[in-house]
Amino acid sequence: MQTESELEIYIHIPFCVKKCLYCDFLSFSCGKEIKSKYLRALINEIKTFEQTEAARELDLKAQTVTSVFFGGGTPTVIQKDYLGEILETLKEVFRFSEDCEISLECNPGTVDLEYLESVRSYGFNRLSIGLQSALDKELKRIGRIHTYEQFRQTYEAAVKAGFDNINVDLISALPDQRKEDIDATLDKILSLSPRPQHISSYSLILEEGTGLMDLYEKGLLNLPDEDSERDFHWRIIDRLEKEGFRQYELSNMALPGYECRHNIGYWQGKKYIGFGLGAASYTEKERFSNTRDMEEYISYFGEEPEREESTKKELTKEQLKKEKPYSEKYSLTASDRMSEFMFLGLRMTKGISQAGFREKFGKDLTESYGKEIEKHIGEKLLCTEGDYLMLTRKGQDLANYVFSDFIISE
Repeated sequence: MQTESELEIYIHIPFCVKKCLYCDFLSFSCGKEIKSKYLRALINEIKTFEQTEAARELDLKAQTVTSVFFGGGTPTVIQKDYLGEILETLKEVFRFSEDCEISLECNPGTVDLEYLESVRSYGFNRLSIGLQSALDKELKRIGRIHTYEQFRQTYEAAVKAGFDNINVDLISALPDQRKEDIDATLDKILSLSPRPQHISSYSLILEEGTGLMDLYEKGLLNLPDEDSERDFHWRIIDRLEKEGFRQYELSNMALPGYECRHNIGYWQGKKYIGFGLGAASYTEKERFSNTRDMEEYISYFGEEPEREESTKKELTKEQLKKEKPYSEKYSLTASDRMSEFMFLGLRMTKGISQAGFREKFGKDLTESYGKEIEKHIGEKLLCTEGDYLMLTRKGQDLANYVFSDFIISE
């Protein structure tokens, strides 16, 4: 169980070189002027956080930041000095733990050795590289802008720069993909020296408004069927587990001791604050997300500090009079919190602690979800091991079906 004083931070950099055909994230390419205005607004948002209602609710001085994650988009498309300035600003406002995990998402071809050495010196200690596939033909099909050789060069530069905690992202169930293609990608990844310490593997999901969905609706996309998709998923996990990796979450595998602390915090219900366009936050009592409108975001946070000598920006009277621009904001009921504890915690392969549920909510797990648990144990989708309730392998394949019962329960 995490202590009440632990806090996570997410930084959203929405820029990328080119939108991938499968991507429905809040990301886009744009010119230098917009990037510069956005980054100044982002830094100002961090500097003014102490004045917000969320900071008061959290009792900011009692919080210790245990992980920071820079995601996107592609954070490494911006100048490296901005990454250093953002991280330094965070340290001015928040107290960091000595072993704080600080992750940076990176796409192959967007960095060189000098860039990576700089961000390592700023304090970034974990790198997540978006490979998706080690086969150039598959990368081209999904609109990636890099080749496997560019990934290899980026990976070797990261190791040389001193990163010893590296994640590699994969996507399976790609158009025209075969099991031999899965094996070829894994062969290449496992031949890297040293091997990556963490691998995230997700099945392709077609999302509305994406390039791949457009191709699919035109009948121009040949995707693996559902059985093949599941076969590919388990083929990756089984191979990696034979190589010493451990599946600790539905889509994440790591060598012992290299599990992503930041993502585990999400699944265990740890508090987090998001900065940047569309960034989400969770304070246990409520969830809220920043506006997804770039113009509105820059308009609110874009003003420079009135006092140049001050290291912290203060909100103007005009800003304080108007509500911070949110895309959503809502309070959580006790039922909401219990549901989230269940469907987020069950993403972890070790499952959820029944004692932890009792400690958090003051009642036994079976008192709130006895019928649902009995149902899914009977269907061999859930099982127990000591104090823990967890998904079976079959349950992982039908995870959304299981989760839906806990979401609607009262």
